[in-house]
Amino acid sequence: MSQRIAIVTGGSRGLGKNAALKLAERGTGVIITWHSREQDAQQVVREMELKGVKAAALQFNAADSASFEGFARRVKETLKEVWGRDSFDYLLNNAGIGINTPFEQTTEQQFDELVNIHLKGPFFLTQRLLPLIKDGGRILNVSSGLARFALPGYSAYAAMKGAMEVLTRYQAKELGARGISVNIIAPGAIETDFGGGVVRDNTQINQHIASQTALGRVGLPDDIGNAMAALLSDDLAWMNAQRVEVSGGMFI
Repeated sequence: MSQRIAIVTGGSRGLGKNAALKLAERGTGVIITWHSREQDAQQVVREMELKGVKAAALQFNAADSASFEGFARRVKETLKEVWGRDSFDYLLNNAGIGINTPFEQTTEQQFDELVNIHLKGPFFLTQRLLPLIKDGGRILNVSSGLARFALPGYSAYAAMKGAMEVLTRYQAKELGARGISVNIIAPGAIETDFGGGVVRDNTQINQHIASQTALGRVGLPDDIGNAMAALLSDDLAWMNAQRVEVSGGMFI
């Protein structure tokens, strides 16, 4: 079996970084993308290489769909230069931002930014990369527990994630002829710098979420990185078109 290769968007920090490292631990080569943190991305590449796999980092702006064709060309070049291949196996559409604003105060600019990054971005990036995804490959999109339960301030963000859940089913249906399976993971609240690090740094919020979680604590990056790597693994190749929430049992 040839080495698996994954692309992880938004892999220079947070859950994307964690997932990339977990994939590397499983022997998967990884291309991560970065938007503005090149040094952080190169450090992640070094950490992956220390785990015995080849890795690379490419700049990518999830909000700029006009740049996706050029990005796909750079992916093709990187696959050839680093791995001597013209295809990759796994795509993790992870890049994202968090905006917490009450519904009545959400601006059109904020809404459009979320659309571009969380819905239009993964829609057209996946489309552009399809010629490079190996038949029998796997795509993992990212939703949020907020698409199931409602917390004030996340109406626009959660709406994008709800749309991604529907898109996932359509992608699975239409890409099945190539043996490509498509699933979506929905993390609960995780201690990262996402959204300004509020879950990690605000003790009151952290304790409240823990009290509403069946396993009694807030999630950690490893909880999600391990799950992402598992969902992309060949062990779950028969899973398709599924929303998998990984939240420790929040609000059940």
